[in-house]
Amino acid sequence: MANKLNTTSPSPFSLPNIRRFLAFRILFNARFYYPVFTILFLDFGLSLEQFAILNTIWAFTIVLAEVPSGALADLMGRKQLLLATSFCMIAEMTVIALAPAKSGSIFWFFLVNRIISGLAEAMASGADEALAYDTLVENKMEDSWPLVLDWQMRVQNLGFIFAMTVGAIIYDHSALNRIFAFFGTAIRVAQETSMRFPIYLTLLFAILALWTTMGMHEPKTSEQKDGSSETAPNIFALLKLTLRAGSWIVHTPFALAIIMYAMVLDHTLRMVVTLTSQYYRLIQLPESIFGLIGSAIALLGLVVPRLARFMTERYTAGTNTIIVSLFMLFTLVLLGQFIPYIGVIPMVMVFVGMMMTGFFTSHYLNAITSSEQRATVLSFKGLAFNAAYGLIGIGFAALMHHERLVQAMHFPGAKDGQVENAAFQQAMTWFPWYLVICLLAVSAFCIPLLRRKIS
Repeated sequence: MANKLNTTSPSPFSLPNIRRFLAFRILFNARFYYPVFTILFLDFGLSLEQFAILNTIWAFTIVLAEVPSGALADLMGRKQLLLATSFCMIAEMTVIALAPAKSGSIFWFFLVNRIISGLAEAMASGADEALAYDTLVENKMEDSWPLVLDWQMRVQNLGFIFAMTVGAIIYDHSALNRIFAFFGTAIRVAQETSMRFPIYLTLLFAILALWTTMGMHEPKTSEQKDGSSETAPNIFALLKLTLRAGSWIVHTPFALAIIMYAMVLDHTLRMVVTLTSQYYRLIQLPESIFGLIGSAIALLGLVVPRLARFMTERYTAGTNTIIVSLFMLFTLVLLGQFIPYIGVIPMVMVFVGMMMTGFFTSHYLNAITSSEQRATVLSFKGLAFNAAYGLIGIGFAALMHHERLVQAMHFPGAKDGQVENAAFQQAMTWFPWYLVICLLAVSAFCIPLLRRKIS
């Protein structure tokens, strides 16, 4: 009995770094303004065109900063990048917390917000995973990574549920006033006040994220040697590490295939998710339940990681890619039907596909990447994802412009809102064809490389 007790494997969650990694993911990603993201921008006085421009700038900021920040994480330490990420999160939320609504300068406040937010996303991408994974390597527990990833996705979704539910309620001044009246208080708030509450709460989470990262320690596998000229964080070392990681990806067919297939699925599904609120309107769902739908979707995050974990244990990476791809093609076809009310089901399936893609990508890529370049490799993945997302955003805007002209010609007497809705519905039918073309192109490139490597 004593021997059995002594040989019991310790839990990865007994490690402070792993617990803080989970806490950081919750605090960084549980943004209280997410359920009202588009409406928030509009209520501050921005137009839809400005909203689209700002999110394109956000995506390309991530692209420009992604790989350099990952290389810096490998050179200077992951904790330093996470501290910088937390400071950026505090700065981005402070900027819009102080922004004057409906003023001539409001665009510039949100421009600064989007740039700093993009920098924060780029620095967090890869660095937090690399620190957590190397902590397991340091303690000879790297086989526990799927378990940690499973729990990370589940607790992150719990935080997301909390943020979605609370954020939607505190944004709605009428809902808040009804709550105040129910408790017999004389407090009343206007929309100009309540719309800032989700921002204030997210700012509080940013401060807690900084406190969380300050308690992390750098794993020995990624610590830099004091006084080492080879690892000094200068521009030449940064460039050398970046080129080495990029070369490794190009010359490792499995890593290249993971990134490319995941990129195709991720950017397509993310574009659809960006359009969620407009899609919900056109399937006749009331805006008041958007936050509840988001919370319900987040609940699936408690189940999907376990399913994905089971699939990694049961099937090969190729089989899992085929399953998710076919599942998403079927989903995108259903989305294009715009079925009233029931149409929410395929949108839920889109979120499931994104969760599974994220799990598989992290699982397979971390398993084959060495510690000294893990953050840089993960940053290359993030660069590919965000570059593709930025490009599809531009493409979708061009498609919408084309479809709007076509619909205006077909229905010359229609109102602008009717023309835009018709154009949007038509544009959504292009997504399954786009995904098919991208998957075929990636397969034509990657499959011969994988076969050549095997032979």
